Amino acid sequence: MAGLGAAGKNVVTATRDLEMAKKAYDMRDPELSATAHSTGLVKKNTETHSRGGAFIKSIVFGGLDGIITTFAVVAGAAGGGFGPNVVIVMGVSSLLADALSMGVGDALSSQAEVEVAKRERERERWELENFKEGEIKEMIEIYEGRGMSKEDAEIVMRICAKYEPMFVDMMLVDELGIEPPDDSGTPWKDGAVTFASFVFFGFFPLAAYLVLGSSGSMDPRSLFGISIGLTLMMLFVLGAVKSTVTTRSWWMSGLEVLAVGSFVAFVSFIIGYLIEEMVLSSGSAMGGLH
Repeated sequence: MAGLGAAGKNVVTATRDLEMAKKAYDMRDPELSATAHSTGLVKKNTETHSRGGAFIKSIVFGGLDGIITTFAVVAGAAGGGFGPNVVIVMGVSSLLADALSMGVGDALSSQAEVEVAKRERERERWELENFKEGEIKEMIEIYEGRGMSKEDAEIVMRICAKYEPMFVDMMLVDELGIEPPDDSGTPWKDGAVTFASFVFFGFFPLAAYLVLGSSGSMDPRSLFGISIGLTLMMLFVLGAVKSTVTTRSWWMSGLEVLAVGSFVAFVSFIIGYLIEEMVLSSGSAMGGLH
C-alpha cells in the first residue's frame, strides 16, 4: 500500500495494524500477530514512524546529557564548597552553552551522515550503470557469506537488480553498512529537539538553587539534597521515555538510566570534594611557608 511522504514521494507501507503487531510481540501471542497482519489496516505510515523514532532519540540524547552535565556542575560546585549563587551562575551558563553545542553538533553530524550516504548512493548507482554484472556478483557473494546457497543468491539478486533504485539501496546497506539517506530528513529540527530536551531536563538539577537558593532561606546541604532528588526523579522519567523505542519495560528502562546517571553524579561529587581538599591542603602548605 503506498502513500505520500513529507517530501511528496511515494512511501510504501505494510498492510498491517502496527500497534496490534507490537502488542502481539510483547505478549508473544501468535494468533494476535496473525490478526494484526491480516487486518489490512495502516495506522501509521513509514514516514511518521521513522521521524517519531528520530525525535525520541534526540529527546533521550539531549535530556540525558543535560541532566548529567548540569548535575556534574552542581555536584562539583557543592563538593567544592561553593555557595548557591556560584552554583547558579556556573550551572546556568554551562546549561545554555552545552545545550547550544549539543543542538548544533547533533544537527551538523546528522547532516554530515546524510551527505555521506547520498554521495555513496550516487557512487553505487554509477557503478551499477557501468558494471552491473560486477555489482550483482558482489551481492551474490555477500548473501552466500550469510548462509544463502549460491543458486538461491543468484536468483534473488538478479531479480532484485531489475529494480535498480531498490538494488542501489540494498548495495548501500549490504556492502557499506550505510542506511539509505532520508531525503525528507530534518537535521536542524533534530538539533532543535536536542537543544530543547537538554535545557528542559538540565533545568531540574538547578531548580532548587534557582527557586530557593538566591533568597538565602535554605542552607546549601538542603539545596543540594533537593537537587539530588529532582535529578534522580528526572533520570527515571527519561529512562521511561526511552522505553518507548526499546523492548524493555518502562520501569526497567527507568531504573537502568537512573543507575547509570547516579553513578556519574556520584563520581562528579567525589571529584569536586577531592579538588576542594587539594586546594585547601595546598593553601595551608603555602601559608605554612610564610
